[in-house]
Amino acid sequence: MACFSSSTGSTWTFFTCIWLLSSFCQSANAQTTAVPSGCGAGINPLYYYLCDLNAAWGIVLQAVTSAGIVSTFILMIVLVASTPFIQNKKKKSLLGTQVFFLLGTLGLFCLVFDMVVKKDFATCSSRRFLFGLLFAMCFSCLWVHGVSLNYLVRTNAQPSGWWVFGLAMCLSLVEAIINTEWLIITIVRTANPTSDPCSIVNKDFVMALIYVMFLILAGFMTAWPALCGRYGHWKKHAIFILLTLFLSISIWIVWIVMYVYGNVQVGNPVYWDDPTLAIALASSGWAFILFYIIPEISQLTKPALEQSFEEEPYPIRGVGYETILKEQSTQRMYVENKAFSMDEPPSANKPVSPYNGYNGQAGKSVYQPTEMALMNKALSQSPYKQW
Repeated sequence: MACFSSSTGSTWTFFTCIWLLSSFCQSANAQTTAVPSGCGAGINPLYYYLCDLNAAWGIVLQAVTSAGIVSTFILMIVLVASTPFIQNKKKKSLLGTQVFFLLGTLGLFCLVFDMVVKKDFATCSSRRFLFGLLFAMCFSCLWVHGVSLNYLVRTNAQPSGWWVFGLAMCLSLVEAIINTEWLIITIVRTANPTSDPCSIVNKDFVMALIYVMFLILAGFMTAWPALCGRYGHWKKHAIFILLTLFLSISIWIVWIVMYVYGNVQVGNPVYWDDPTLAIALASSGWAFILFYIIPEISQLTKPALEQSFEEEPYPIRGVGYETILKEQSTQRMYVENKAFSMDEPPSANKPVSPYNGYNGQAGKSVYQPTEMALMNKALSQSPYKQW
């Protein structure tokens, strides 16, 4: 009996293994037949959009995003490496805020890959949390830069660089707290046990970004007064911010309309939701690079216009050909003026011969003008132009 039970158990174990193996082979064959063109057989279906030639939007966005990541990384190195060459201390104090802005831009480009990958619990959670946070980092930096420019164009002074950077960090942390609470409320404490971040309605996702929209409008309104002020050489930085935020507002209007209303009209909204968000991220990142970061880096090493008049009222003497000529002309004018001031004797009422008082003896300390001095004096007093 024991032998029969043991043989029966082994038989069931053998058939169970056969069934599991056959089911695995069937699922593998099904996955193999469903593999899109351009993807290998061993790739997880979650990453099909990264290599699917039929869905070309994923491959195009990968190329654009990869170029953006490389460009952002290079610009970050250039920004940090140019620190010793920045002569204006006011520009140098904003480097921390601009590096923080570049980190946010780099995060936007990296998040595009998360949009290209198919949805699951991890990808949807990271999308919902990082989308608003990364945009809040960028727009808070633009806002505080605009606030600093309002001080510069009027008083040529600004708050401390650490104060500006700390304000940008605090504004970004507000969005981080909002997203954390929103995910907890909508996912963890919901009554539906099967809920996940992928089931969140598009309108709710847009409503959760109201704080980011407030940062965009606040930065745009703050940069306008920076165009009016006494120190006009700071106005160009305000123009960079206005152009960047104007493009950002345009991009946000387009993607929100498409994400909430347009994709439903086009058809298959679930398929077009991810490309809409990915295109919004990539286009915003390139707008930040082309219209804010590159112009700001080009202005870093340029000296301020007020340095030659206010900060350095007594410029340092240079060693050059022009400086030597100026010094020689100044000395020559001083000697001639001194000679003309001493060439008149005390008895200036009557004409005196240049040889008057000369007895042939040297050593007298009284200055007597020479014929050459008198000729130079006559020529200098002549109304005709000397050549």
